[in-house]
Amino acid sequence: MLDIHLVAQSLVSGVAVGCIYGLIGIGFCVIYNTSGIVNFAQGMFVMLGGMVTHFLYSNGVPLAVAAVGAIIFSAIVGVAMERIVVRPLWDRGATMFVMILATLAVQIVIEHLALKVFGDQPRVLPGFTDAGPIRIFGLAVSYQIVWIVCVSLLVIVSLNGFFHKTRLGKAMRACAIDRETAGLHGIRVSLMLSLAFGISGGLGAIGGILVTPTQYTAFNVGVSFSISGFIAAIVGGFGRPAGAFLGGILLGVAQALAIVTLGAGMKNMAALSVLLVFLFLRPNGILGKMES
Repeated sequence: MLDIHLVAQSLVSGVAVGCIYGLIGIGFCVIYNTSGIVNFAQGMFVMLGGMVTHFLYSNGVPLAVAAVGAIIFSAIVGVAMERIVVRPLWDRGATMFVMILATLAVQIVIEHLALKVFGDQPRVLPGFTDAGPIRIFGLAVSYQIVWIVCVSLLVIVSLNGFFHKTRLGKAMRACAIDRETAGLHGIRVSLMLSLAFGISGGLGAIGGILVTPTQYTAFNVGVSFSISGFIAAIVGGFGRPAGAFLGGILLGVAQALAIVTLGAGMKNMAALSVLLVFLFLRPNGILGKMES
């Protein structure tokens, strides 16, 4: 018989992990909306966020400064990836399949570089708040979970303000609607593409920094995060950032329930089951319009 308290505790953890998936999914959406490109190296930024923060912190840099440095570094890597790898292919009109392979190749290269620089040992960051868990109706909610949820919501609100209140954000939205028309109106589409990769890299790094105090990070964790973020984006309605965030939470909760009811080995099955259900029953995602 299931322990209701254990299920509730697992749901809380599932929501926290789902927020991380949602941030990764938003990264997919930001790039896709601006360029039509699916960046399967998105999980790489999650790895870089955790690993670079740990590297700086272990070398005497304060945790907050190390985190900011990791976010900036990941954003720079995103821009460099767009300039060196994606831009030449995009200018030549490469197919989506070629783009996906190129981004996967970038992830493999960065993973091997991370292995050489950081080593193969798992890394864990300290919690952001050194205190015991918060007790809510018998549930133990760690401060790190509170950090994950609050920072994720702050990022969502900030992104919404950026895309709707700033000139750069409005230019990126214009590119999402029609890149050719946006270019004709004087918007530098190439600059918007670089900015999209930079924002996406920063989002992934934030997710990696938030999650690393709760689970280890290593040079090879990027692929699993890429898959989870991609599923979150599809479940939310690909190209819809708010939907991707909701899709990430749904995915995290589904995985948590699968672990507590069926065992840890069923975590991936739960994720793929959620994906299949939405592909069959609601292919346009949570926030997408139903097909008539």
